[in-house]
Amino acid sequence: MEKILRCVRWGYEVNASSDDCIDAIDSYFQQVLSYGRNRKVILEAPFYDKDCVLGNILAAHYLFSSQPSRANSYVEAAASSLEQSTPYEKAVFEAISYLISEDRDDDLAFEMHTELLKKFPKDLVSLKRAQLLCFYMGQPDPFLGLVQQVLVANQEESYIHGMLAFPLLELGRMEEAAAASRKGYEINKEDAWAHHCMCHVLQHECRFKEAVEFMEGLAGSWPSCSSFMYTHNWWHVALCYLEGGSPMSKVEEIYDYHIWKELERDDAVPPEVYLNALGLLLRLDVRDALDGFEDRLKILAVRLTDQVNWYLEWHLDIMIVWALAKVGETSRAHELLEGLKFRLSKMNKKKQQVMQKGIQLGEAVYEYARGNYKKSLELLGSDFNAIGYKIIGASDEQIDVFNEMLCQLLLNTGQSSTAKEVIRERIKVRDGVPFMWRLLSYAMEGNAEAGSAGERAKKLESCYF
Repeated sequence: MEKILRCVRWGYEVNASSDDCIDAIDSYFQQVLSYGRNRKVILEAPFYDKDCVLGNILAAHYLFSSQPSRANSYVEAAASSLEQSTPYEKAVFEAISYLISEDRDDDLAFEMHTELLKKFPKDLVSLKRAQLLCFYMGQPDPFLGLVQQVLVANQEESYIHGMLAFPLLELGRMEEAAAASRKGYEINKEDAWAHHCMCHVLQHECRFKEAVEFMEGLAGSWPSCSSFMYTHNWWHVALCYLEGGSPMSKVEEIYDYHIWKELERDDAVPPEVYLNALGLLLRLDVRDALDGFEDRLKILAVRLTDQVNWYLEWHLDIMIVWALAKVGETSRAHELLEGLKFRLSKMNKKKQQVMQKGIQLGEAVYEYARGNYKKSLELLGSDFNAIGYKIIGASDEQIDVFNEMLCQLLLNTGQSSTAKEVIRERIKVRDGVPFMWRLLSYAMEGNAEAGSAGERAKKLESCYF
């Protein structure tokens, strides 16, 4: 069939011989932006037009983490037709082919996406790729600059506003993040990422009851979302119940019906779903509230002994180390840690320096899970701040559990004076978290102020739920 210029949803020209190919590409764009369950629709694009550069390179990006050899065949197909492609296709091809290349430099990959978006600012899926890059670099600043750069061209698009909200909240600009989130779901009430960003803001501000009511009021639109987005939004709800001192039954209900049920689905389980499950269980552990959840953790850990779930994401690997060590699978946990060290040794020097922190955190978590608190604290250091470890691929909310772990380590090793300082600093930032006041009362045991800290914890718990 003769190739003609056709436009994708952004209005940019693509050389394609089939309307069905363009329809598949546009469907994929929608799935990415809405965190839909059917991103595999992109594989239909090369089926309808085996020579379409855009269809092939997007299919390669979709497959590269799970099926790299298959992804390479799509890269080769795209490269073979590059001379006949449009400037937009060439720009996307160059950005993605470098992004999925071995030993890429993250800064350069981001620069390439920046250049692409200067020429094609309406391509919000390229913007989304840039967001993920910055997330795994632990750098919200460059992405904020990039999203602001393309904002003028996308004011009426709902998805741009949720993408704007995320770096704002990561930079502590909560009021602006709330406004951007609100604009996103006012344009499209089913924008689950905008819901998620608003929940981040409410949670940070200790408005737990409001956050739960907001999220549960919108949860009916989430079943169409990917397993990651569905379970991640529910993870946030569970955290709000937990932080607000709700009865544990609410947390159990969310784990059983909205997180574990996704792990029981027949289709392949994305690694991020395990991350949401583990993230909730580790929160319970550092709060001494894992009683009643041990069987759930053991069932989860059985799955995580399977190496198919290893080495997909640093954050997930560190959480798996904790889970395996916690249930007594210490040799498997140690094997995973050694595997991470081997992978680190194969990285370039720049990447090694950055990711060494990931190894350090993994080792500390391993010792913590085994009850070796002194060793764990030595590995972390008493001046540890988890925000400096976001390079493992974690948001502020996700990484903060390790700061809670530090508080417990200080208390469990008898360093109550240091614990008091750390806890007080946390309370200055978020003074509405009952758990922190309770920890402060433990740190002050025997002191007259201990009682007032304990009373503050009780009062907060009674006013949320």
